Amino acid sequence: MTSFDDILEDIGQFGLFQRQMFFIMCLISAVFTPIYVGIVFLGFVPGFRCSNHAVEELSTKCGWSLEEELNYTVPLLDDSTQTSQCLQYDIDWNRTSMSCIDPLRNLTIPGYSNVTLIRCTNGWVYDTTGSSIVTEFNLVCDDAWKLDLFQSFVNLGFFLGSMFIGYISDRFGRKPCLLTSLLITAVFGVLVAFAPTYPWLVTFRFIQGLVSKGTWLSAYVLVAEFVGLDHRRTVGIVYQVAFTVGLLALAGVAYGIPNWRWLQLAVTLPNFVFLTYYWCVPESPRWLISQNRKKEADAIIRQIAKKNKKAVPDALQNLTEKEEIGDKMVPSFADLVRTPRIRKYTFILMYIWFSCAVIYQGLIMHMGSTSSNIYFDFFISALVEFPAAIIIIVTVDRIGRRYPWSVACIITGLACLITAFIPEGFPGLHIALGCVSRMGITLSYEMICLVNAELYPTFIRNLGVMVCSSMCDLGGTITPFLVYRLANIWKELPLIVFAVIGIISGILVLLLPETKGRALPETIEEAENLHR
Repeated sequence: MTSFDDILEDIGQFGLFQRQMFFIMCLISAVFTPIYVGIVFLGFVPGFRCSNHAVEELSTKCGWSLEEELNYTVPLLDDSTQTSQCLQYDIDWNRTSMSCIDPLRNLTIPGYSNVTLIRCTNGWVYDTTGSSIVTEFNLVCDDAWKLDLFQSFVNLGFFLGSMFIGYISDRFGRKPCLLTSLLITAVFGVLVAFAPTYPWLVTFRFIQGLVSKGTWLSAYVLVAEFVGLDHRRTVGIVYQVAFTVGLLALAGVAYGIPNWRWLQLAVTLPNFVFLTYYWCVPESPRWLISQNRKKEADAIIRQIAKKNKKAVPDALQNLTEKEEIGDKMVPSFADLVRTPRIRKYTFILMYIWFSCAVIYQGLIMHMGSTSSNIYFDFFISALVEFPAAIIIIVTVDRIGRRYPWSVACIITGLACLITAFIPEGFPGLHIALGCVSRMGITLSYEMICLVNAELYPTFIRNLGVMVCSSMCDLGGTITPFLVYRLANIWKELPLIVFAVIGIISGILVLLLPETKGRALPETIEEAENLHR
């Protein structure tokens, strides 16, 4: 039987048509970055203190410097946590007997011998010239949990969206799903920028999360199905490198636009431009063939051949005639667990997606939450991801998928484990091992996106990727709680958990079949026989 991969060998596996398709899809990958990690800048928490107009007036009268004023605005507690910023002295600073010289020590007013601390009553003053959702909606102190909820709702949207976007893509086509999700992402991204209250902000962001990840994965699956076997690896890796480029661009845009509303608008508008793909992106011929829509597939294949300046092969007629005999294959969630080997792939991939999210986001939270320069540190941390792509490109076609992937997971776990027991006096070693961990988990992330699409047959490929990757969103939802709660017990305990999760992932990778040099499976039977 002639397959679509056989046809691509004649009309071009990665000709001009595929290169143009790949470039415009990489733009989608880059623009997805602000939705996935935009909370770093949209929800930036600057330094803040209780607002006390009486103290500020007294400071002006006495000619205090800002440091002296802070001594009487914010209690000098032993810890440096946010708790100290949420308290103020319970003092009537308008008393005429107040002295400009250390008023607390010379306080002799009856009833103030034991000065008590109370929560801030007059709002907060933020140490920033820009704005974020934290400064606008005052998501600090008793309301600090609302910032975590904002990010959790995005991940919850990713998770729930994965349940139906993949099915829609496999049931109704890659192109309609891609364009519809792009439109919804763009519209609700703009609504986020104009949200009048916090509840509306969370609602709009949640709806954007429902479809935005489907946009990213649908674009990846679509371009992966257009290219031939020899180029699928490079396409999968570079598509994710485009996401890293988006990280670098986001740091620059956020630095130039410190207002969160204008920043949100700036990173959303490109999605409207992507709607023009309606005229330049065709449906996937692989999907059309799996749905027995032979005439449409034939027309697109001829379009590809013409763009690549290749002749239409005679084998095309055999392909369509063969497909005409078969039945139309309808995707079903049951297909992901109905047969033994695909069931094994599904459960292993779900765990690895979960582990990737927990470790990737957890390392960022654990090591970068106290950044002194958020823009510079974010930029540098993104640069660390490029070596992971280089390692994959060098090794994946020479060694295969499984062994580099497994080694990366295990090294990530070991690096986290060693870091947890390094004494405080070795900051350079901490940084070096942190870079190793970040590269290792990035390599795992990029590899699972590549292999996940290679393990499922065409008619459930998008569904399989979406369902398995939904565990990534579940991991992202619980990671903040995992990191901060465990750190209260022992600040290095999260690293121990990351180590265990990473090493288990490395072992499970070895239970998957090697997909190096294999054509994309078209049927359940072909997917079941990948291990042979």
